[in-house]
Amino acid sequence: MSSLPRELWTKILEIGIQNNGLTYKDLCCISISCRLLHRLSSEDSLWNHLLSIDFPLSPPSSSYLAYRTSKTVYSLKFVRDKERKNAAHRRIVLRKESQIVEHYRKLLVFQTQLSREKSKAIETSTELSHLRRVREASVALNVWQPEVVRGRQKQMVEQCVVPAESRIRALEMELRLCKQQILGLEKSHRDEQRRLDTAEEELESMKYHPLRKNEHNVRENEHKVKRKKLKSCHSSKSVELDDR
Repeated sequence: MSSLPRELWTKILEIGIQNNGLTYKDLCCISISCRLLHRLSSEDSLWNHLLSIDFPLSPPSSSYLAYRTSKTVYSLKFVRDKERKNAAHRRIVLRKESQIVEHYRKLLVFQTQLSREKSKAIETSTELSHLRRVREASVALNVWQPEVVRGRQKQMVEQCVVPAESRIRALEMELRLCKQQILGLEKSHRDEQRRLDTAEEELESMKYHPLRKNEHNVRENEHKVKRKKLKSCHSSKSVELDDR
């Protein structure tokens, strides 16, 4: 490295930055390789190029650069930009979480309506079957039957205070309407559940952080290694005791 002049190394770094071959991470990695590159990678000309590339919409003013190096300015802008992106990401996550809460609320409403319509359909079906028995009993009164059966059918007909035929038609229409309502609510419930699953998957992908996951895996591996060492220690001690 000492065979190449300082100006040539500076030009190489400038060309790398201008051609988008070197980023701020690469420049920071280069700076810890040797003393020469550490000094060269801290020059203002290189960090000015990075400022113009990474933050073209907010160029630093002359007063802002008066008592700061370009590297310090880049660091400040990078931190602020990261905070802005994190805040925007938090807003997106909160918006998605509020959507999930709304999906849960709608699902609860659909479940309540479904249970109400099903209970209504059960009541209607029960009343309809009773009225059909009344109609059959009224028809059977015109036919000769044993006195006990005839008395029971007559009692059933007298207890019905409404005309059986008209009420049966009304209940049949009401039962068909309940079934249609149940089918529609079940379809809406399935659609809302699908939207909820999609929103939860999107939220999971938003919250996914590979580094945290890797840290968790590293900790799990460390625990596994410790457990294996403990088992091996216990087994060796037990072998020693047996030998004694």
